[in-house]
Amino acid sequence: MHSRGAERLLGVAGSPHLLLVEDDPGDAFLFEELLSEAQPDVRITVATTLAEALDALRPEIQCVIVDLALPDAQGLDALRQVRSHAPNTAVLVLTGLADAHVGVEAVAAGAQDYLVKQDVDGALLTRAISYAIERKRADESERQLVEARALSRENARLERGLLPVPILNDTTLRHHTRYRPGRYRALLGGDFHDTVETADGSVHVVIGDVSGHGADEASLGVRLRMAWRTLVLAGHTGERLLDTLDAVLRHERWAEEIFTTVCMMTIAPDRRTARLHRAGHPRPLFFGPDGVVAVPDEPRGPALGLIPAVRWPSLDIELGDSWGLLLYTDGLIEGHVGDDGDYLDLSGLMELATAAHGAGQRGDVLVDGLIAEAERLNGDVLADDLAVLLLSRGDG
Repeated sequence: MHSRGAERLLGVAGSPHLLLVEDDPGDAFLFEELLSEAQPDVRITVATTLAEALDALRPEIQCVIVDLALPDAQGLDALRQVRSHAPNTAVLVLTGLADAHVGVEAVAAGAQDYLVKQDVDGALLTRAISYAIERKRADESERQLVEARALSRENARLERGLLPVPILNDTTLRHHTRYRPGRYRALLGGDFHDTVETADGSVHVVIGDVSGHGADEASLGVRLRMAWRTLVLAGHTGERLLDTLDAVLRHERWAEEIFTTVCMMTIAPDRRTARLHRAGHPRPLFFGPDGVVAVPDEPRGPALGLIPAVRWPSLDIELGDSWGLLLYTDGLIEGHVGDDGDYLDLSGLMELATAAHGAGQRGDVLVDGLIAEAERLNGDVLADDLAVLLLSRGDG
């Protein structure tokens, strides 16, 4: 009899790895012999009880072959516990002649296949194991596909309901945005953006970032965006607007440490100047005839929600006839660059934007290219939420 969780390496690393759960030493030996003759590179770990099997389960095990009559588990209970502990592993069940109907029930309960012990030979056993593994892979791929489709539909529904439709009538302006939540398969992030053209011809844009990640932060971001739009449409601008938005944040947040960075601009009706307010937010990029520059770092104020009765001074910017303004959240510049752990930061984004602008990239191509390059340098998708808003006129 094999020792508890004993493993026989009958092949090289990378070969199929099986867990055989069989309390009868004669049957266990027979199965090992059949497998080694039919598939010499197989690796087998043998357990004589369900408890041993559960202890022996490892991610590298591709298939569990389990007898449904064990000392510490009978019938489908063994199958249920194996699937509970290793939901991504293929399971092949063994039955006797008198219990063949249990094998059918096992497949209905989630096993990939079943075998009657008395009918097994090497070729049949090998084919059944290969089939079980491939069927499990196919089932898992189908499950992931269904989840991805459902997630895509949910994302689209949430975006339609929660992401803004800009109020912009000026056809001389080009408006491009991207919104992407961080974290794998997240639906929403705490970043937000909006654009509103008011009756006097001014165009107001905002981008913001609620501290933290998750559904609560996303909800707060949506509330702040809606409050900003309402205030703009009611005629509020500048520090007065930020004072009110700060009050909204303080009333809506669930903890005092929650803060929000904001960058907002008002483009004059003649489109040649802009007034900027920054509350702890990264500096926008200005695209002009002479290239790409970051707007001056001063004057600026702290993030909303940090200091009561604070000022948020403004900065006036000359735009000229042809220009572009890129507003973004820090998720775009906090990806890593190379193996040293350095961040992309503003300087890295400036280099990417200068190269893209010099290559003639504009609009969606420019925005998508910057995000793609940031992800390439990071070596993966960006971990933090990000929002990008590009407003441009002429060749900017």
